[in-house]
Amino acid sequence: MRLPIPGFSYARRLRGVLSLDDFESVARGHLPKPLFGYIAGASETNASLRQNAAAFQDIALLPRVLRNVSGRNTKTTLLGEEWNAPFGIAPMGISALMAYRGDLVLARAAQDSGIPMIMSGSSLIRLEEIVEAAPRSWFQAYLPGEPDRIDALIDRVASAGYKTLVLTVDTAVLANRENNIRAGFSTPLRPSARLAWQGLSHPAWSIGTFGRTILKHGIPHFENSYATRGAPILASNVMRDFGKKDHLSWDHLSRIRERWAGNLIVKGILHPEDAAIAVHRGADGIIVSNHGGRQLDGAIAPLKALPAIVDKVGPGTVVMIDGGFRRGTDIVKALALGAKFVFVGRPFLYAATVGGQAGVAKAAAILMDELHRNIGLLGLTGIDQLSSAVIEQQ
Repeated sequence: MRLPIPGFSYARRLRGVLSLDDFESVARGHLPKPLFGYIAGASETNASLRQNAAAFQDIALLPRVLRNVSGRNTKTTLLGEEWNAPFGIAPMGISALMAYRGDLVLARAAQDSGIPMIMSGSSLIRLEEIVEAAPRSWFQAYLPGEPDRIDALIDRVASAGYKTLVLTVDTAVLANRENNIRAGFSTPLRPSARLAWQGLSHPAWSIGTFGRTILKHGIPHFENSYATRGAPILASNVMRDFGKKDHLSWDHLSRIRERWAGNLIVKGILHPEDAAIAVHRGADGIIVSNHGGRQLDGAIAPLKALPAIVDKVGPGTVVMIDGGFRRGTDIVKALALGAKFVFVGRPFLYAATVGGQAGVAKAAAILMDELHRNIGLLGLTGIDQLSSAVIEQQ
């Protein structure tokens, strides 16, 4: 069998990609059905997933004309650092199963593009390797249930050199991921005739991603759930590793704030009162998020929740958001509603699966070009000029 040539394959796959949505179409054909289903699906009826996307349709833009926008740029400052655009890459688990060395691919492309990438705590590459390759990366943690394990993980992240820690707090109970089961995806991965057929019928992924990973790095493990190495992705105790979180409380956040000296971000906030508590407990910022629709089905879309949260915590709090962002105009709408930054997830992972680092870089460039064009068409020259004056609720 002739092995795929990554460079040639990537160039061919990326040729017709014009928007972030196009990456999903290409990834659908490239990935085995269980893996594509894991990325694309959400929980139960996918109601929150649909509502995340639909929320953008309820906001119209109000452009101004003849305002000399020749000097425009998309740069912004967040948590004391300048970035080339007001968006970054959201944390996504098991990325290295979808794309060869997926977390590294995402981190390096983000670093080169001048945007932040948040590494997932459910990743298969050691966090130390990521921050060494891309020092501006952030780390997202799913907190272990035991205080000593929390302390050890926080200390490990600090020792590695991360400056920003993101705590995801909307996973007290494991979600009902029916879509994963229907697609044939499970954790742990269970060998079956169906899974074998999917591998055989998708040779580019089987050889270029899974085969290369096994040959060069062995069976993937969950590397960053704890201070020590976690279970292999094929192990029967993987689910147990993700348990014991239903007793976590705001006191745990205060404990982490005392131990962590860097930027502390709380992700998974949808209620204004929770946003206020997080800030009171020492968070430097929050990410308004419903986990991409992957936790509580029917939870409010982040864009809908955003205005009340911004109003509650005030303009001095760094409020960020994720959930359903696909276009530069989506980012414009969130910033106009008071968000200071946006994170985009699934499209970047699709880009990594079909194009490696070049694919992620292209995705970032597409979104950056759209944003640069959009602010010009609005009659603006900078991100800081976006406000409620450029939008109208429908």
